[in-house]
Amino acid sequence: MSSKDNFIQQIAEGYSFKGDSLTIGTAIFDNNPITYSHIKIPLKTLNRHGLIAGATGTGKTKTVQLFAEGLSDRSVPVLLMDIKGDLSGIASAGVINPKIEERHTKIGLPYTPKNYSVELLSLSDENGVRLRATVSEFGPVLLSKILELSEVQSSIISIIFKYCDDHQLPLLDLKDLKKTLQFISNEGKSEIEKEYGKISTTSTGTILRKIIELEQQGADKFFGERSFEDEDLLRIDENGNGMISIIRLTDIQDKPKLFSTFMLCLLAEIYQTLPEEGDLEQPKLVIVIDEAHLIFKEASKALLDQIETIIKLIRSKGVGVFFCTQNPTDVPASVLSQLGLKIQHALRAFTAADRKMIKLTSENYPLSDYYKTDEILTSLGIGEAAITALNEKGNPTPLAATLLCAPRSRMDILSTQEIDNLINRSKLINKYNQEIDRESAYEILNKKIAASSELDIKMPEQTRYEYKVPAPRKQRGRPPKSTTEKILNSQLSKQVGRTLIREIARGIFGVLGMGGRRR
Repeated sequence: MSSKDNFIQQIAEGYSFKGDSLTIGTAIFDNNPITYSHIKIPLKTLNRHGLIAGATGTGKTKTVQLFAEGLSDRSVPVLLMDIKGDLSGIASAGVINPKIEERHTKIGLPYTPKNYSVELLSLSDENGVRLRATVSEFGPVLLSKILELSEVQSSIISIIFKYCDDHQLPLLDLKDLKKTLQFISNEGKSEIEKEYGKISTTSTGTILRKIIELEQQGADKFFGERSFEDEDLLRIDENGNGMISIIRLTDIQDKPKLFSTFMLCLLAEIYQTLPEEGDLEQPKLVIVIDEAHLIFKEASKALLDQIETIIKLIRSKGVGVFFCTQNPTDVPASVLSQLGLKIQHALRAFTAADRKMIKLTSENYPLSDYYKTDEILTSLGIGEAAITALNEKGNPTPLAATLLCAPRSRMDILSTQEIDNLINRSKLINKYNQEIDRESAYEILNKKIAASSELDIKMPEQTRYEYKVPAPRKQRGRPPKSTTEKILNSQLSKQVGRTLIREIARGIFGVLGMGGRRR
């Protein structure tokens, strides 16, 4: 048996699965596609996460498109992070041309154009269904990690959440959080310290600056109501296809902290709300994060640890997470080690550092008798990739250089008019795009401060009027007071008056505080 025949047999055995799978292309041997040697990805293992990597212009975006289409065809909802703005074409059918026909003839599969059900979502000013979450939904631990707070500062955030819970102060947006910080540092400092212990104003000032930094990246648009419900990511359309939700992120490429904040919140929320599922025959949801290096670019160790933990655990909820980036080294090793599927497009070796990186990347793939992995990674053409997946037993499949299928949807973006039409047909626009700013911590604390200030102005005048010290009565048989005695008595009377005023005011404010807590 020839080497080519052995290779074909290895591919046939390595990529043969009992359950349903996605066919994404055909194997390449000695730089030539082998028709019908199809490379498949078993649906059952797609909750084990994956990586789509490669240099600019090698076809990563089209692979993401192809991957999303295959999942949607099998009733699996998909969530795509569209950083570059070039995935909207999934909503429109593709067009057959001679190059696509030639490619699919080599692969041995027909090409049929198709459009898919798409929901456009937005974190910012981009048109689409607005994604929001409240500060309370983040919780003190996650919020502290996002703000990169010290242990002492994190404890202050925990106190703020506890105080707001105890006093029915909803924390919905960043202005609620900032107002509460200002309140516990000034007007409410004595009340807070009496109930929860001393708080450093230096620490609260540091926290406030970090919140403002996050706010300047556009987080004020993300925090608030109405919170997006995870169930709206799990929809199936009337034809039985999984809904493809695309989050338009073209205007936050230079705001990595906002992007990582959103992603961590989304993953944490999905993990907390979805039930345990174990290993399903196919995932409930697949998330593809384009330009994934933005998540890790400025992330602290605490934030990376949190992401790694969620990636490890979220697969039990039936959710797969796939990172799309230029270099595999953009993803931390601790996260990379959790990934089951690897689709590696061509890498470019222009410098010694590039060659070293390619050598390191090649060591992450199974050994092959038919490829020199480091050479394959630099010789792949556009629309070709080196692939290894997990089979149904969890073992890596043989490494295969692959000629990938062309996406069935449009390989270009939608026009502005097409985007507007798509958004106008959305069933979620009316649900999430209304501005809601109900009474929360900001408004309640402002009222409390105003009421306290009003009492602080009025009380001294009232108490002076009600507690005037009466003039001493003349007593028969007693000699008149000397000038010195009159002065001493006058000073004593004033001191008593001031003491009474201070004690009465303290008593009134104490009652006011208790009344506020009861409400």
